[in-house]
Amino acid sequence: MAEDAGLVVVADVEVDAVAPDAGPSVLRDCADAEAYVASVCFKHGPPRLIGVELEWLLHRPPTPDAPLDPHMLAAALGRYTPTTLNPSSPACLLPAGSQVSLEPGGQIELASPPLPDLGGLLQTVRADADVLHRLLAARGLQPHCRAADPLRPPLRVLDVPRYRAMEQAFDRFGPYGRSGMCSTAAVQVCVDAGEGADVARRWAAVHALGPVLLAAFANSPMLHGRRTGWKSSRWVCWQHADPARTAPPPVSDTAGADPAVAWARRVLASPVLCVRRDGPWQVPERVSFADWIDGALPMPPPTTADLDYHISTLFPPVRPHGHLEIRYVDAQPGRRWALPVAVLTALLADPGVTDRAREACEPAQGRWASGARYGLADRVLARAAATVFELAWTQLRAVGAPAWIVEDLGAMTERQVLRGLCPADDPQAVLPEMGLSEMGLPEMGTPQISEGEFA
Repeated sequence: MAEDAGLVVVADVEVDAVAPDAGPSVLRDCADAEAYVASVCFKHGPPRLIGVELEWLLHRPPTPDAPLDPHMLAAALGRYTPTTLNPSSPACLLPAGSQVSLEPGGQIELASPPLPDLGGLLQTVRADADVLHRLLAARGLQPHCRAADPLRPPLRVLDVPRYRAMEQAFDRFGPYGRSGMCSTAAVQVCVDAGEGADVARRWAAVHALGPVLLAAFANSPMLHGRRTGWKSSRWVCWQHADPARTAPPPVSDTAGADPAVAWARRVLASPVLCVRRDGPWQVPERVSFADWIDGALPMPPPTTADLDYHISTLFPPVRPHGHLEIRYVDAQPGRRWALPVAVLTALLADPGVTDRAREACEPAQGRWASGARYGLADRVLARAAATVFELAWTQLRAVGAPAWIVEDLGAMTERQVLRGLCPADDPQAVLPEMGLSEMGLPEMGTPQISEGEFA
């Protein structure tokens, strides 16, 4: 996120800017590749900037189960249409500077510019989101209030090599990858990694907060025409899609542990999703990036450009990409997308507050599956959430939060968090289920819940 880190934010895929005379280097040694990953994924510097990427599922209210028409979507977006949908589009930025992109199933995504203060970020995103939603509404398209499509089966709208390759790779694990790609939406909060010892602290903190915020903001209880039994069906789709690519990492509490080292090793051990080339892209099976360096593929050795692209095909709960991209929050209804942004900003702005939040989350460490399935009905997560949300609320003024976000977070804390509820429990957002078929995913399975899960 830091401006001096040279990061270019392009929504779904971020790439690090390089000098005009620099080209990709051939990688012939895993140690060199790990050093490269550590250098580009954790850019050190004072934590100054924040950003957000918002995704929305779209539908036409008169026929909410109808497939999304890409031609109608392009007509609605006009000059803001991404080139993945219309290669000849100018793909203009929205008036306040946000970028529009599309996910494989036609989910609309708004990526803000990185900004130095919460108030400015919220004002920018609200203005650009209003413009975007007015354009869509003029063509009869509206955003869903949920983070998973409650009615339609997964259907890929974008026919581009990246998403064809993802679909082929994910299909090896079952139907979950297609559902995650085409039928889910998230709020992704981007923060600077920090500098010095603070990098490890912030990395550990955003992971410690993960199960708690996943549970508190869970908002996808239905998918493909049925209730799944999970409060966050989005989360479970991605965790089933390809665990080597999506699973939460172990986070070390060892003093002096460098998250960049562990992340670099994971990147090289992760399977290569695709190899870009003229014609159909190759989708290897069970070949890690380290294997590619060691000659496992019948093609030239990879370059740093190949490694950059490989990193963009990993989807863990927090992805380091120069900045930290926090990916574990479900899309929220209305303007409530701002709440997870505000909570994370407030908790990470002061190291003392960060440590207090992390301490509150220690009893809930690793409860990702329980948070996704039960939300705040898990009492361990509920107790942690009560402390975390009240702590964040008390810090909002200090980070320049406008009055409306202070009011909204206070209302959510009182009406949901302190009552053990999450957005998935809101009956006003439930679509009528009469006549819906049991189509789509098979049984998603029951997570391995430890004894005393609801203690």
